[in-house]
Amino acid sequence: MPAMTASAQRIGFLIWPGTKAITLALAEEALRVARRLHPDALYEPAFFHAEPLEGGWSLPGEPWNGRLDGLQRLFLIADEPLLSVSQPLSSALKQLVRGGCVVGALSAGVYPLAQLGLLDGYRAAVHWRWQDDFTERYPKVIATSHLFDWDRDRLSACGGLAVLDLLLALLARDHGAELAGAVSEELVVERIREGGERQRIPLQNRLGSSHPKLTQAVLLMEANIEEPLTTDEIAQHVCVSRRQLERIFKQYLSRVPSQYYLELRLNKARQMLMQTSKSIIQIGLSCGFSSGPHFSSAYRNFFGVTPREDRNQRRSGGSFDSAPSAAERG
Repeated sequence: MPAMTASAQRIGFLIWPGTKAITLALAEEALRVARRLHPDALYEPAFFHAEPLEGGWSLPGEPWNGRLDGLQRLFLIADEPLLSVSQPLSSALKQLVRGGCVVGALSAGVYPLAQLGLLDGYRAAVHWRWQDDFTERYPKVIATSHLFDWDRDRLSACGGLAVLDLLLALLARDHGAELAGAVSEELVVERIREGGERQRIPLQNRLGSSHPKLTQAVLLMEANIEEPLTTDEIAQHVCVSRRQLERIFKQYLSRVPSQYYLELRLNKARQMLMQTSKSIIQIGLSCGFSSGPHFSSAYRNFFGVTPREDRNQRRSGGSFDSAPSAAERG
């Protein structure tokens, strides 16, 4: 793609209530530094509030006035899933897309885009906390666990520091990798991450590269939730003895492989309970439990409540948060 001409480009940021200041600051700072470092990086950010903001941080911008004219790119920003978009805003967004504007979503901004059908058939990076919920609601969207996705005229970042990763990719696309590298150095970014990298920090990054067998074993477990492998099968796949595998798990994760595997499956089940409408039996089977009573008993022993009680209690609070995985708690 040829480099941009030295003409100003308006990039809009449509902000919903609850957006964290850091989410917006990461994107804005990348553009500000780029403008200072490169004479042709003439980005003009414009900030709009999709709805009235109440309390919290004082975010830049003005209330959306019903128009979204003159934008070359527009990012929708939210930090919690949104399940409705006003009719006037829906019409304005669709008209903007018809006019050729490139649209993107940061963090939970994928929800309003998906609701309007503007992500149908596109890849979209969805934060791991919302993967099950988003996939069930919007099956026409190709939800990924990538840090960010750039699919034709749709951009998306899962949230957190991935917002900066996406903006660096945008700078590289517009003005070359040298500018993206210079901005990353200015912001003291350790490295520029590719969009296709996985969101969740791999186990080997937390334990160190000296434990490849443990990492391989955990990856096998994560890839075989519905039909769990036995400890002997896992040991065979990673080319160690069962006793050696148990010793490694005990030393670094303070539990035997079977217990770690069970916790991994139970945390996955809890996430599905909160984020999907699947029946409890369906969830139990998809997480490797042979029957409803088996699932309920294991769930109660670990979480202190039955799956049904947990779903009712947590959904009444309206939370999309899920319990940390066994790997995170380990």
